[in-house]
Amino acid sequence: MKGLRWFLPLIILGLGYLGYTAIAATESAPQENAASPPPPIVETRVVHPTQHQVVLRAHGEVIPVETTQLSAQVSGEVVAWHPNFVAGGIVKRGDVLFSIEPENYQAAVLNAEADLASAKAALIEEQAQAAVAKRQAKSLPPSQVTDLYLRKPQVLSAKARVKSAQAALKRAQRDLDNCQVTAPYDALVVSRDVGVGQYINAGSPVGVLNSIEAAEVHLPIAGFDTLFLPTPLAGIEVQLTRNGSEPAQRQARLVRDLGIVEQSTRMMRVVVRLDDPYGIQSAKPALPFGSYIEATFKGATLKNVFKLPQSLINNRQVWVVNQAGKLTPRTLRVVRTEGQYIYADQGLSDDDQVVTTLPEFPEPGMTVRVASQVSPEGEHE
Repeated sequence: MKGLRWFLPLIILGLGYLGYTAIAATESAPQENAASPPPPIVETRVVHPTQHQVVLRAHGEVIPVETTQLSAQVSGEVVAWHPNFVAGGIVKRGDVLFSIEPENYQAAVLNAEADLASAKAALIEEQAQAAVAKRQAKSLPPSQVTDLYLRKPQVLSAKARVKSAQAALKRAQRDLDNCQVTAPYDALVVSRDVGVGQYINAGSPVGVLNSIEAAEVHLPIAGFDTLFLPTPLAGIEVQLTRNGSEPAQRQARLVRDLGIVEQSTRMMRVVVRLDDPYGIQSAKPALPFGSYIEATFKGATLKNVFKLPQSLINNRQVWVVNQAGKLTPRTLRVVRTEGQYIYADQGLSDDDQVVTTLPEFPEPGMTVRVASQVSPEGEHE
C-alpha cells in the first residue's frame, strides 16, 4: 500500500499527459486545414480583338429647307384664289395661288405692241430713205456725202426706238403674267393674307409657304461623339424614327455640318436631308414639320478593340486569370461606350481570360480555379 501511494501520482501524471496529447492532436488538424483552404472558383470570358461599327444617335426636329414670304409683283384687285391656298393646304409647283384683275395690264400689253409696230414702221421708213440717199450720193462729190446726208443717225435712232418698244412690251407682258401668282415649289401653306375683292400693292406680303419637296433635321453631336463621325460626311444614310402613338421610319442622308461649335453646349450640328417629308410623291410615312425624331447612322469603324459588358468594369479595371491560374488586374483604355458595352483598345490581349464572377475579396496573385469559360457569344464551355 505504501508503494502504491508512490506510483499513483505517476500514473495520474501519465494519464494527464496522454489526454493533453490527444486534445492537442484534435485541435491541430482543423488549424492545418484552415491554413490551406481550397482556391475560390471563378468563371471567365475569353476575349479576342475585333472590329466594331460605331452607331451614332441624335435627336432633332424636322424643319423646312425653304420658306418663302410671298408678295405681289403688281398692284390690283384680287379676283380669285386657289381652294388649297389656305393654312395647312398643300399646293403643287406652278399652281395659281391667286389672281389679280388683269384688264389694265392687258391694255398695257396692247399699247406696247402698238408702240413696237409703230417703231418698226419708222425704222423701215428710215432704212428706205437711207437707201435712196446712198444711191444719190454716188453722183455727188465726196465732201458732200456726210453721215447725216446718208441718214445714218436717223436709222440708229429708229433702231433704238424699236429696242425701247420691245423692252416696254416685255415689261407689260411680265406685269400681265404677274397677275397670276404661282407656287414656286410643292408647298405647305403656312398662312394666307389676301381675299377676293382686296386691293393689294406691289410688294405687299400675301402669304407664307414652306417647301415640302425636302426637309432638314439639324442634329446636335456631343464632343465625345465627333471623333466617330464618318469621313466624308455627305451621303451617309440616316434612319429617322418617330416614336409615340403614331411611330414612323424614313430613310434620309447626311448632307453637311454647320461648321461651328455652339458656345453654350460645345456641340456641333450635322444636317440631314429628307426628301418628300409629307410622302406626297412616294406614299411613304409622313414626318411633318415639327416632328421630333431620333436619327441613327453609321460612324467610324473601331479596329482591334475588345468588347466587354460594363458590369465587368470597375474604375476602368478588370481582372484576368493568367496562365499560372492567378488573378491579375488590368487597366483598360476605353475608347467607346454603347449601351451596356464598352470598347477598349488597350489593357487586354488576345485569348485573355476575363473574370466574370469575382471572389468576395480579390487580390493580385490570388490563386483561383476556373469553373467554366464564357465564349464571346455568351455560351459556356
